[in-house]
Amino acid sequence: MFAETRFLKSPTGARLAYHHEPAAGTARGIVLVCHGLAEHSKRYRRFAAALSAAGYHAYAHDHRGHGETTAPDAPLGRFARQEGVTAVIEDVMAMRALAEERHPGLPLILFGHSMGGLISLNTAVTHPESFAGVAVWNSNFNVGLAGRAAQVVLAAEKMLLGSDVPSALLPKLTFQAWGKAIAGHRTLFDWLSNIPAEVDAYMADPLCGFDASVSLWQDIFALTFRAPQKRWITRLPRTMPFNLVGGGQDPATNGGKAIDWLANHLKKSGFSRITREIYQDARHETLNDIGAQVALRNFISWCGRITT
Repeated sequence: MFAETRFLKSPTGARLAYHHEPAAGTARGIVLVCHGLAEHSKRYRRFAAALSAAGYHAYAHDHRGHGETTAPDAPLGRFARQEGVTAVIEDVMAMRALAEERHPGLPLILFGHSMGGLISLNTAVTHPESFAGVAVWNSNFNVGLAGRAAQVVLAAEKMLLGSDVPSALLPKLTFQAWGKAIAGHRTLFDWLSNIPAEVDAYMADPLCGFDASVSLWQDIFALTFRAPQKRWITRLPRTMPFNLVGGGQDPATNGGKAIDWLANHLKKSGFSRITREIYQDARHETLNDIGAQVALRNFISWCGRITT
């Protein structure tokens, strides 16, 4: 069923493209999946199948400006003309409402990879009583002064070029720089995975690898700095379970150090139910890299502990 593309009208005005894999046998819970930048939800088919086999309903949708989702103010590469952070969060909540209506009474877990992790944590702090657990994989909330400098660059680009055009500098500072950081790289997308077939599939996918607009990059940095702030993160119950995962060879998270930073930040904020794992041989896409089966088993085990 996951291969079928369905659509949901969000209160934000977006027509969300989504995929659903029902739980096999007795359902234990629901996992809502938020994908990363310049990709789409259909790439999570294997993940959804594993979740289904373990007794979880899996839902994954294309964010605004990605995949097959459409919205009047969100062409490919842009969340929205304005208030993109609010819109993308409310789209997640629209998917949550759909899943809860179809499967009442089941605990909901929010999973996000990379940009999806930024969206997931921001959604959770905005709606603090809505999820049984939050998983943040391969996301960097610790961009520091470099992130602030990038915001200045983006503000200048917006002034000179506009907000709805691709950023000229951010791809060079991120995707391209990360690709060059891989020793002996075959392609500039080798930072995604050690497995050449996975990299090639990403590069061949017409819905992957596009250039994000200035406004989308601005929204990404807004998400990055927003959720960890005390006034937001402390809205969550201190009993909230977190599942944090990184790759030891991932240049986008400084070899997983950004995951360590988030774990420590959560501990300092009063949270104790934190599961952290750095898979030392993995790059950015833990689900599409060597060791993926181990990471999957560990994630499903974590889900089981919080849904029983």
